[in-house]
Amino acid sequence: MTAPQTLLDALETTIVGQRATLDALLAALIAGGHVLLEGPPGLAKTLACRALASAVGGSFKRIQFTPDLLPSDIVGTRIFDQRAGEFTTVLGPIFANLVLADEVNRAPAKVQSALLEGMQEHQVTIGPQTFPLPDPFVVTATMNPLDSEGTYALPLAQMDRFLVKILVDYPTADEEVRILERFGGEQPALPRDVVSIDDVLRWRHRARAVHLEPRLKRYAVELVGASRQKHDYVDRGASPRATLALAALARARAFVEGRDFALPDDVRAVAPAVLRHRLAFNYRTLTDKVDPETIVASIVAAVPTP
Repeated sequence: MTAPQTLLDALETTIVGQRATLDALLAALIAGGHVLLEGPPGLAKTLACRALASAVGGSFKRIQFTPDLLPSDIVGTRIFDQRAGEFTTVLGPIFANLVLADEVNRAPAKVQSALLEGMQEHQVTIGPQTFPLPDPFVVTATMNPLDSEGTYALPLAQMDRFLVKILVDYPTADEEVRILERFGGEQPALPRDVVSIDDVLRWRHRARAVHLEPRLKRYAVELVGASRQKHDYVDRGASPRATLALAALARARAFVEGRDFALPDDVRAVAPAVLRHRLAFNYRTLTDKVDPETIVASIVAAVPTP
């Protein structure tokens, strides 16, 4: 069985820096969850998702979200076959191992909600029929936080279905020099078929077997519970889905590092990515100019580590 580090090394041959993004993509792939990447344009969010799909060797589809997109453009539709005299189903691009929802907040809520059933149930209903999605099935979505004109807020129900939300920031000066050297001439080829779909399924099986002792389970519950306590800037905390995400990602992180047991550091390290998009911040966050990341960090820091 190929080691997860092999996939990470292959991604780093394409993506300069952005280690948190690559770690999150790998952990979500192993944990069986979806990833939301938010950051300014030009920071290789889309490239990272394409590189992951190419390196894994599964089927990949990209959906460019626009205001005129329809739900049927994502899940598929039924059309009437005049020759056969009956309706047939045409499956949409969501039927792939890795789906890139590029600029997901460019489409209205009705279109975004077309992803809901697939992200949670790993199946899609088109007309009277329900179709299973491939296994593994991972949605990677990108958002641009700078340009709000012509965008739509993601429904809270959909945000909750993303395993993690990663904030992609600008590279350092040294990293930008390396970007210039790597992409200033001929475009380098993406790594192809570094690991197989069977490898990913084996990783998932092994990661689920990583030991999470009772004290760590209680720690995960307390972290999520702390987000629900009365807070000046938070109206609503995270759901139990966040607790499950903490456990799954802690196991995945431990597995990537070659351990068969999780540590408190594993839970604490993934907590911000799990919580930041599941908290409902109120208007005071804007009026008092408080960084939501500071709020998330304070909630995590307030819970004693076992």
